[in-house]
Amino acid sequence: MTTLEVDAVRTFVMIADLQSFTRAAEALGSTQGAVSVKLKRLEDRLDQKLIERTPRQVRLSMQGEIFITSARDFLAAHDRAISDLTTSRRRFKLGIANHVMGPELPSLLAKLKSIDPALTIEVRVDNSRELLDFYEEGALDAVIIRSDDDRRSGQVLGPEHFGWYASPNFQFREGEPLQLASFLPCCSVRNVAMKLLDRATIPWTEVFSGGSSALEAALSAGLAVAAYPRRLAPVDVVEVSAALKLPPLPSLSIVMHSSLFDPKTKESLNAITAAFREHHKTNRKSPYQPSPKAEKIQDARQLQHAP
Repeated sequence: MTTLEVDAVRTFVMIADLQSFTRAAEALGSTQGAVSVKLKRLEDRLDQKLIERTPRQVRLSMQGEIFITSARDFLAAHDRAISDLTTSRRRFKLGIANHVMGPELPSLLAKLKSIDPALTIEVRVDNSRELLDFYEEGALDAVIIRSDDDRRSGQVLGPEHFGWYASPNFQFREGEPLQLASFLPCCSVRNVAMKLLDRATIPWTEVFSGGSSALEAALSAGLAVAAYPRRLAPVDVVEVSAALKLPPLPSLSIVMHSSLFDPKTKESLNAITAAFREHHKTNRKSPYQPSPKAEKIQDARQLQHAP
């Protein structure tokens, strides 16, 4: 089996590019004699004439024209293999609260990778309290949570607006308590929503509680109404604030905490900020306007009062 010497192939490519044995020798920090020897060794190994040399001209032979592209690919693969072994791979450890992680994640990861192809990204999705504990222990470089989950100031990535959501098939019965689904009891949005309903003297009963995925399933199944982030609302539910005359919900902020500010980490943090803001800009949801689906719920409510 024929094997190629890297130095010999590199010499051939240099001669082809510079069209001169003398200039190739200078570029390689070698002598013209050594360059000629390496080329001759490569030609002997391939049993092909690669360079045609006359007193006036140095140019590729027909076989050299065929081989030059493969020679460049060979050198690129060699250099890439060496680089992968010698380049220090940097790790970036990011925590994202499970009630914050949304559709911007792919663009966020793509931006992180684009600024540093050698970057190893670790993402941990958990509840905010666990993430903050890991962050304080130094196990995470940055965490993304909601502003209500921690009193420390952080970098605001964007607003988090909320609405009341339900399936178009949700059945509201006049005179009965509003069937409510909510995040787990540790969630402050749940507590705020319940206080607002009490203040508006709207009777309610909690019929379901769970994490983000479970709550989405409960809404889609038509079990109840829930206070839910507009950004994350499932496509098969509708905003029903107007239809059911529910009180407006306050907005919060999505914030990022990080204690590392070396140039590379700062670049990564800027990429995260850009990904969130870009996604929010292109996917911003306008204030609620009743949709045909939401009007089904409004119509059902009006039927309750029909004679």
